Amino acid sequence: MSGDGATLSWISTTPVKGTAVQEHDTWVLGEAGLVGDRRFHLVDETGRMVNAKRLATLITVQADFDAECGVLALTIPGGDTVAGEVELGDVLDSGFFGAVRGGREVVGPWAQALSEFAGVTLRLAATTKEGAALDREADAPVSLLSEASLARLADVVGLPTVDRRRFRMGLGVAGVGAHDEEEWFGRRVRIGEAVVVPHAHIGRCAVTKLDPATAAPTLDTLAAIKHYRGEIESEEPLPFGVQARVVVPGRVTVGDTVTVE
Repeated sequence: MSGDGATLSWISTTPVKGTAVQEHDTWVLGEAGLVGDRRFHLVDETGRMVNAKRLATLITVQADFDAECGVLALTIPGGDTVAGEVELGDVLDSGFFGAVRGGREVVGPWAQALSEFAGVTLRLAATTKEGAALDREADAPVSLLSEASLARLADVVGLPTVDRRRFRMGLGVAGVGAHDEEEWFGRRVRIGEAVVVPHAHIGRCAVTKLDPATAAPTLDTLAAIKHYRGEIESEEPLPFGVQARVVVPGRVTVGDTVTVE
């Protein structure tokens, strides 16, 4: 519970909201979250944000963004890699969960390639503020989940392991018990150079049922979480993992000590 002996076990981001998460050995955690995470997002013809909950096949698309040279590359299953330098066009504000978040349309070949792949018309947008495409924005710019929590879920469903990519969590923690991360609410947690303060559960949705490689619904994670965590007091439904604010930005690296202060 204290975090003694705990270490950072993974760091994951994706530059395009809804696409496959990628793991890194080291990354910068800023006030608005892991730098560049969900930098871009997709919108439909009405200007409403499109994520993997609305379009499951997005999680099979691999997105890479080189911030230094401004090049975005999308690798679509069964197709070629579409790459180019990002150019921002007209204002394109997007509807996020009933709110409007500012952005600019991204000019280039990516929207057409994704539209053809998904079978619906999509546009690619870039947010005008770091972290604006995260579901909870500044209130929860980074998420944490312990490896032991994943292991507990695997026990419940009778599998050796559960692919952590299903939950699309920013930071993973090894060396603590199942759901010990929930005991850290309101406390400072030092990870490498950074300090975060977890403060609430994360409620899970149907995206966690999807196989990250195929987007097929292969595991009823929601039923399993409800089965063994249905009595947990939480403002979020089906809690699994925690959300945190960043109080001291800094670099985090896999293997860093995680200390609860």
